[in-house]
Amino acid sequence: MNHVRSFPIVSFLVFLASPAMAHVTLERGEAPVGSHYKATLRVPHGCAGAATNTLRVRIPDGMISVKPMPKPGWKLETANGSYEKSYMFHGAPVTEGVKEIIWSGGNLPDAHYDEFVFQGYLTDDLKPETTLYIPAVQECGSAAERWIEIPANGKSARDYKKPAPALRLIAKP
Repeated sequence: MNHVRSFPIVSFLVFLASPAMAHVTLERGEAPVGSHYKATLRVPHGCAGAATNTLRVRIPDGMISVKPMPKPGWKLETANGSYEKSYMFHGAPVTEGVKEIIWSGGNLPDAHYDEFVFQGYLTDDLKPETTLYIPAVQECGSAAERWIEIPANGKSARDYKKPAPALRLIAKP
């Protein structure tokens, strides 16, 4: 019987321990280097009550062969550019690709939740036991939420108000 009474308290404590739920986050926050990764960005609210109508995502160095998923009711654009170095991918050198994804023209009310998806390849050059940050800017008419803060050495995402979505890199299985 005690476990029934403690449920609301436990739920409340879990809620307090999860400040990232108010931010744009990745559904799966861990992936091995040298593998394909499906990034699902969760957008849990608008900007100060306004509906989200654009989401911009910057692709970090070391993530290549990026392909965004179209989203019904949203316009999808990509901006290509040169990688910081050449990477081998399926036996061929790759020097450029998607550097930014933009979903725009949609309408995600503040009271609703949605997800934005893309896939990419995490190169072997990335180091296991590090974190890869995927900065995102959420636009809501004239307002914006910039989820772009990347922690300095010795800090964590919890030290920031607007942390970039984070992906913990692990070794290949």
